[in-house]
Amino acid sequence: MESKLPDEPTILVDRNGTVSTITLNSPEALNAFTEDMASDFTAAMTGEVEAGARALIVTGAGRAFCAGANLAGDDMGTGKFDVVALMEKTYKPLVRAFSESPVPIVTAVNGVAAGAGASLAFAGDIILAARSAQFVYTFANLGLCPDLGGTWLVARSAGRVRALEMALLAGKISAEKAERCNLVTEVVDDEQLMDHAAEVASKLARMPTKSLALIRQQVRLALETSFEASLDVEAQNQAQAVKTSDFSEGVAAFAERRKPVFTGR
Repeated sequence: MESKLPDEPTILVDRNGTVSTITLNSPEALNAFTEDMASDFTAAMTGEVEAGARALIVTGAGRAFCAGANLAGDDMGTGKFDVVALMEKTYKPLVRAFSESPVPIVTAVNGVAAGAGASLAFAGDIILAARSAQFVYTFANLGLCPDLGGTWLVARSAGRVRALEMALLAGKISAEKAERCNLVTEVVDDEQLMDHAAEVASKLARMPTKSLALIRQQVRLALETSFEASLDVEAQNQAQAVKTSDFSEGVAAFAERRKPVFTGR
């Protein structure tokens, strides 16, 4: 079984230029996260963007992506803590860090993604799954219900029928089925997963960062608003986009028949 060194952090960060990889690093627990891990994860995402990252990769160490919340680690089932307070303090900020990130996020699902770990995987903008990856909403088996935005993410991506199948039956979904259900962007051979994630993230990091942030916002709002409201958002965002240096560079590069060099400003 994989294990980490005693003093090794449970969240690892590897920065390569403008791409940062954030790794859940508790392989002996299949990267199931505790409250501290979740808080550290949120802080790592924020810190890397502040340090200049223009794309993030999220993955897990060892043979799992994330087995969800570490029930033993958070004393769940004992009645010793306020679940609502835990969600408000720790887990909502984590999933909001995904939703509100100013840079795109690639989730590289290297193994099982269970419970809240599956929600975390589906929260990525580009979701890459190793061929051996599996997704399972284990909540019902524990007398719980989906969290970390999982209900919204699955229902909006795969539809009502698949969302209920996953949540009620709590069965495993293969990477290939997840792709067919529009829950995964692409299935990749296991040994190619991280290289492909780096390639995709590097491409995103070279693109106009502010424009990508506005696009992410537009897509999210398009799932929640009317067509007319969406038109208004598009107009407002376009007004912001045309003021960026990257727009000027894109126009100049088009006129000069060369590849644009975006700076994220």
